[in-house]
This record gives sequence, C-alpha cells and structure tokens, in this order.
Amino acid sequence: MNQHFVNRENELKFLEENYRRKESSLIIIYGRRRIGKTELIKQFIKDKKAIYYLCERTSIQSNIEKLKEKFAEELNEDWLKKVEIKDFESLFKSIEGKLKEKIVIVLDEFQYLIEIDKGVLSQFQKIWDEILSKKNVMLILCGSSIGMMENEVLGYKSPLYGRRTSQWKVTELEIKYLKEFLPGYDFENILYVYSAVGGIPFYLLKFDSSKDFFENIKEQFLWKGGFFYEEAENLLRQEFREPRNYMLILRAIAEGKRKLGEISNETGLDKSAVSRYIEILENLKIVEYELPVTESEKSKKRLYYISDNYFNFWFKFVYPNKSLIEEGETSKVLEKIKQEFPLYFSNVFERICKKVILKTFNFTKIGKQRGKIPKAPKGMNEYEIDIVALNEKSKEILFAECKWKEKVDAKKIISELIEKSSFVNWYNKERKEFFAIFAKSFKEKIEEFENKKVYCFDLKDIERIIG
Repeated sequence: MNQHFVNRENELKFLEENYRRKESSLIIIYGRRRIGKTELIKQFIKDKKAIYYLCERTSIQSNIEKLKEKFAEELNEDWLKKVEIKDFESLFKSIEGKLKEKIVIVLDEFQYLIEIDKGVLSQFQKIWDEILSKKNVMLILCGSSIGMMENEVLGYKSPLYGRRTSQWKVTELEIKYLKEFLPGYDFENILYVYSAVGGIPFYLLKFDSSKDFFENIKEQFLWKGGFFYEEAENLLRQEFREPRNYMLILRAIAEGKRKLGEISNETGLDKSAVSRYIEILENLKIVEYELPVTESEKSKKRLYYISDNYFNFWFKFVYPNKSLIEEGETSKVLEKIKQEFPLYFSNVFERICKKVILKTFNFTKIGKQRGKIPKAPKGMNEYEIDIVALNEKSKEILFAECKWKEKVDAKKIISELIEKSSFVNWYNKERKEFFAIFAKSFKEKIEEFENKKVYCFDLKDIERIIG
C-alpha cells in the first residue's frame, strides 16, 4: 500500500479526461499546502510524457534557467542548455518546434513566480495564446496559495482569465480513507486524529498509530521540534503578508468569541476590518459561520467557528500555551489538553454527525438551531438544538442531539428534545417530524417515543455509514 497516495479517483478521472482532449488544455490545480496536490500530479503523469518543474522563491532568471535545463533533459535537446534566454516567452518559443506529440507540462507552486513578478501572468497569457494553445500540450499550473490562485490566476482581472480549460480545488480526504494512514487505530482514535489535523494526507502520515493518540500529540505538537508546533504560523505567513491580525481573530474564535462584536472587542480591531479579515478566512475554508437553520442568509445571527480542524486544534491548545511549551512544561500542557479535549471533540463530533445525516437522509438544509423560548422565565428564555435538518419540498424536519458519552439515556434525551422542538417555528401544523440521537453508546436504543420516530446512532453506526 502506498500511504502517500490514497483515493483521489475523482481528481485522476478529471485529469485523464482533460488529457484525452484532442486540443491543448490549460488546467489550474490548487488547494492548501500539504493537501496532496503534488502527489496527485505525479501519480497522473507517471506513465505519460511529461515535464515537471517545481517553481522556486528565488528570482525569475533562476527559475528560467532551471526550467530550461528541465526542457533540455526531457526533450533530449542538449543545445538548449547553452542558449542564453531572458524570459519565459523566449524559453517556450525555443521548444515550440519540439512539441510534436502529446506532452504534459507542470509548473508546481506557480504562485512563487507571481510573488516575484506579477508580469509573469501576462507572459503566460502570451505563451498560451501564441504557442501552447496551438500545440498538443496539457499545461498544468498548480499552486498552494488559495488566495493568490483564485485572485491572480482565476480572477476576472487576471491576464489568464478565460484561458483556463478547467480547474480543480483539491480538498481534504473523507474520514473513510483515514484508516489507510492509521492502521493501528480503532474508529474512535481515528476520529480523534481527524479532530486534530483533518483529512490532510501529509499530516496524517505524521501520526504513528502504534502509539497512543495523546502521545502523538505530545511528540508532534508540544515541543519546538515537533512538526505541528509552528506549522499553523508558517501557513498563515505564506498566505498573508501581515498574519498578525488573522492570528488575533483565530485566537479569539478559539476562545469562544463567536459573534462579530465579541471578536472585535477581543482583538481591538474595528468591526468592519474584522468582517473583511473573516471573509478572507472563509474563502480559505479556515473559518465558517453558522446560522439558526430556519434563518435566511441575510440574518445577522451569525456565529463563527474555525472549520479547519488543524487550525482549530492549534489555536485551542498550542497557541495559548506556547510560553509553557517553550519553558519545557510539556506534561502540564498535555494534562490540560486531556482535560479539555472531550469538550473540544464534542464540537467536532457535531460536524461529523451532520455528515451522517446527509448520507442517511434526504434533507436539503442542515445546521444548528437556537432561539427564544416564548413566555419563559427570565434567565431561561433561550433554547439550542445541536442539529436540525430540513426538506422544504416534503416539509420533513429532523431534530438531533449529539452526546459524546457512553451509555446515553435515549428516552431522557428525546423527551427534552421533543420539548425544544416545539419552539421551532417552521411549518408547524404541516411538518413531519423525526428525531435522532448520536452517542458513543446507549443504555438502550429506541425507535419510537410518544409516537415520534427516533433514530439512535452509536459509534458503530457512524463507522458503518462514514468510516
């Protein structure tokens, strides 16, 4: 088993379909660092005539020289090494006559060239229009800076806008593939790893499943030499020129400041500035917001959370404890993590439960639900339901609670949930109601309570459905 390359069938199919085109194709591949873009591309080109070049953060001339050497080696044109070339356009013109058969040309970490000189984009527009589009070439531009790839390469104002044939944003692996990286772990521990680093292949390879989960956390997160200790800061520095404000916002959200005003007060940043920063973090899929599921998108009841599990874990447990870690108090920090981890994981568990619902039922909208309790005593006037799923067409609604505990009393939870469901104002007299509980295990599973259909999902059910 090749642990460096797992799944990616859809991505490979996408690339193969573009490769089989009779005409040339310009493909944009992008996604966050460590997600597996390079391995995907190398897997795709391994049995094809291809030229792969990893761009460098040096100078344009240095990149031209190294790419020239690649062309000379792969095309068996030694004369090219001796030719003096000053720009990319001249380089591609020099090999124009050699591109007679199907070939894949890959420029990985393409954003490095843009960082050095934005004029590169106009050069590649001309290279594509006048040279490569007329040849049997598949040009792949791959990048790890999501913001730069979306704005500078794919954006409306980009010189390359309208040139690309197709694009693919590479995302995390689904939970079901994590077992291939963690063969020694049971499903519970696989979920723990997922809550700490998500489904990022390179991160998963850092875990040794012959060791305890918290031992891995200690070795990889809680000392200066650990791989994950400074990874979050490095990622933010590579994505943003001024990462400080983003770090302040992520720290505030990790500490439970989830409303825009709360984040503004905690960070000392203006509300409008916080809103702009958060919008960028949302585009990068680091932060998301949740609304009461019955509210419209225009609602101001947004609560923000860190949706990227690695950033979530790091800002919750590593960043606030860096001084202790620097002082060598690793054991003290680890004990603190062990105490707080159940609450941390319970929030991730809710998102995992949403995946189960979407795979099991036919609902079109899903999220948390919270609101006012009518005529309730002061201090007890709000309710919250972990998950509510809706189907507008069939008027079906599912109410669910998520309890990361053993031997949960299903009847007690459902009794409370039915009461809370009566506060949800949505097709009150027409809707068809269902109820669900998610838990590690139950005292007793039930299928009905007070004439209401009930679904009980324990850890084995969750593993069967998504694991």
